[in-house]
Amino acid sequence: MDFEAELRKLELVPIRLIGRDALRCVHLVYNIQYGTVAAKIFQSEKCDQKEFDAAFHLFIDKGVNQFVLQYLQLREGVHNKTILMQYANLGSLDSIVKQPQIQLPTNMLRVIMRQTLQGIKFIHNSGLVHRNIKSNNILLHSPPGSGRVYAKISDFGFAKKEDPETGVKFLEGF
Repeated sequence: MDFEAELRKLELVPIRLIGRDALRCVHLVYNIQYGTVAAKIFQSEKCDQKEFDAAFHLFIDKGVNQFVLQYLQLREGVHNKTILMQYANLGSLDSIVKQPQIQLPTNMLRVIMRQTLQGIKFIHNSGLVHRNIKSNNILLHSPPGSGRVYAKISDFGFAKKEDPETGVKFLEGF
C-alpha cells in the first residue's frame, strides 16, 4: 500500500517516515488545522479504532496532560484509518537506551521516571490501565525554544478500562 498517497487523499502533507511495522506506519505530516503532527496509518481490515477510543476517552474525561501523548483526530479513508497525534520531536526513549555511547545522567533518568509515573497516575485516575509501558512507548518531546524535555506516554492499543466501583476491567485497545 502506498501510505503517502493515502495520506495525501486525507489532505495531509507527508514530510518523512518516522517508523513502520507489519500493521502500520507513522509519518511526520503537515495538517492545516494542527500544523506538524504524527500520523499513524493502518489498513482498515488489520485494525480497529480501539487505540484511538482509549486515548480519546482519556482526554474527554481528564483533559490534556503534559506527560501523555495527545491524540487529536481519527480520519477514515477508503482502505485505512489514520490517527493524528502530537509529534514528539526527540523520538522514543528506546532509541536512546539502545545507544551505548549515550549515557544519561542519573538526574535526567530520575526526571524521565518521575514524568512517566505522573503520566501513569493521570491514566489510572481516568480509569484506564495502559498495560504496555516500555521504552518504545515513552516518547520524548522538547517544545521549540523551551530548553525542556518531556516524557510522553503513547500507544494505548492494549489499554483497559477499569470500573472503579467493581474493579471489573473492560478491553479498550486491540
